[in-house]
Amino acid sequence: MADNFPIDVIRSHSHSQRAYSPSLQYAPDAQQSHEKSEVTGPADDIPPDGAYGWSYGVFLSYYLSHNVYPNTSPLAYAFIGGLSIGQAMLIAPLATWIVHRFGTRVCLLLGVFFETLSLIGASFSTKQYQIILSQGVSFGFGLGFQFVGSVGITAQWFLKKRSLANAIAAAGSGGGGLIYSLATQKMIDSLGLGWTFRVLGIVTCVVNLVCANLLKDRNSQVGARHTAFDVNLLKRPEFNLLLGWSVFSMLGYTVVLFSLPSYAVSVGLSPQQGSIISALMSVGQMVGSYYEMRSFFADEIA
Repeated sequence: MADNFPIDVIRSHSHSQRAYSPSLQYAPDAQQSHEKSEVTGPADDIPPDGAYGWSYGVFLSYYLSHNVYPNTSPLAYAFIGGLSIGQAMLIAPLATWIVHRFGTRVCLLLGVFFETLSLIGASFSTKQYQIILSQGVSFGFGLGFQFVGSVGITAQWFLKKRSLANAIAAAGSGGGGLIYSLATQKMIDSLGLGWTFRVLGIVTCVVNLVCANLLKDRNSQVGARHTAFDVNLLKRPEFNLLLGWSVFSMLGYTVVLFSLPSYAVSVGLSPQQGSIISALMSVGQMVGSYYEMRSFFADEIA
């Protein structure tokens, strides 16, 4: 699903020998040939389908069962979650340009700013347009900046176990979803909606600030090129087929992702049970997703 992000992180042949020469301090497995060390963005991308998706399902269930924002329809509430994912994709070309022009850290810090702003802003929202702008637009911008800025870093630090490393990172989104689903519902029950947003905003700011300042990319060592949007890709049939697959898979995936807790409530379960079901879905992603299976066989074949 992340393949529809217009990210082009490609190792050029002119840099491949320099990228893994023994003189580079951070070059792992320096003696490997450049054919095995090629980094391509889409092959190693990790979808942004983790903790936020699961926690918004809990928020959606709460919105639908409480008159939080007057004159807001169920469709409008559902639109907020989809809008955030859409904004993350829309901002991807700009985020890619920022990584190229200013570096990874600037892109990640922008993501921290927009995510924190969105959650704190949502905690004070009282009208429909305010929650749309905060939890929909602003959070989507933060998600896009952080995803684009970080998604290619893991692959740059591994050769033989690159796919396994990406699988562990992908499993982390499932672990985050497990925690977010249960914690969000518990905080809503005990603290209320406003303070739930504030706590999540504070935690998001602190954790992501630490991560943004600790992450180190190897863009210069691997000769990575970041292209915001390459129109030539649209001329390739296989790329258009991939885009089509992404569109239809996202249509089906996000419906389940955001609606599972609210559907659980609609069939007679409690909101707490709905959050547990969402958490169980996260566990399934963490331990049995396609990425883990693909990484095991990919590393064995390699």
